[in-house]
Amino acid sequence: MKLIVAMCLILIVARPLPAIAQMEIPKAPELKNLDVFVGTWNMQGEMKPGPMGQGGSMTETETCKWMEGGYFLVCNVDFKSTMGNGTGTSYLSYDANEKVYTYDAFNSTGEAEHSKGTLEGDTWTWSSEEKMGGQSMKAHFIIKMPSSSPNSYSFRFDMSPDGNTWNTLMDGKATKQK
Repeated sequence: MKLIVAMCLILIVARPLPAIAQMEIPKAPELKNLDVFVGTWNMQGEMKPGPMGQGGSMTETETCKWMEGGYFLVCNVDFKSTMGNGTGTSYLSYDANEKVYTYDAFNSTGEAEHSKGTLEGDTWTWSSEEKMGGQSMKAHFIIKMPSSSPNSYSFRFDMSPDGNTWNTLMDGKATKQK
């Protein structure tokens, strides 16, 4: 008798599991804003002499496409600069709970970046905390993408020890391949 009761309980509890497994997390409409980054981009920039090194030119080729399911934009990058060459992968998404965009990147030089982003008009601002020589620094990566030219944007990377005085460490332009 106990075996029959146990089997009935298992059937009652297990029955809704396939329905739960098939439930899809609702997509935030803000994810659609990341569509602008889909494709292959050529980036050229200038690094300023400073805490990140001697400065010089940098180039990147970045290819971004949506991961199956449409919740994460995955970008693969090849980069060359006076500081070295390498590859990387980044993931962009939207956190509906915190109401911010997210950017998580990892590259072949051992760097891991984690930023939170906002979009105001034609300007994306990605903010993070960085360590430079053991000191905590605030960082902003700013992308200005005019709606009149969705196939190009300017970018700049700024850092600040106190969040008040900002220094530009890199700037440049990205162009989408046709």
